Amino acid sequence: MKKIILIASILICALATKAQVVYVTEYKSDADKIVYVTDYKSDADMLVYKTEYKSDAKKDSGLWYYTKYKSDADWVIYFTKYKSDANLIIYYTDYRSDAGWRNRK
Repeated sequence: MKKIILIASILICALATKAQVVYVTEYKSDADKIVYVTDYKSDADMLVYKTEYKSDAKKDSGLWYYTKYKSDADWVIYFTKYKSDANLIIYYTDYRSDAGWRNRK
């Protein structure tokens, strides 16, 4: 019985955690987040590291996996050219260990 409870707990935890899988849309109206990419680490709300594997992406970690399918995404994002339009400012980092929130929104 203890094994069943343990396995059920693990499955529930695994299903409850969402990866930060993102889909880029061409339409601002479809987006959950309007994103501006800054050239300055100090301006960013989040430091983002692009991962090649969906399994590497973790919720609110800054480890982003870009998907080709909107239905797979946790966030649908739109990239804007204007910082004033954005509700999330990101900086792409080359280091996985730097990824994460700087200023929580």
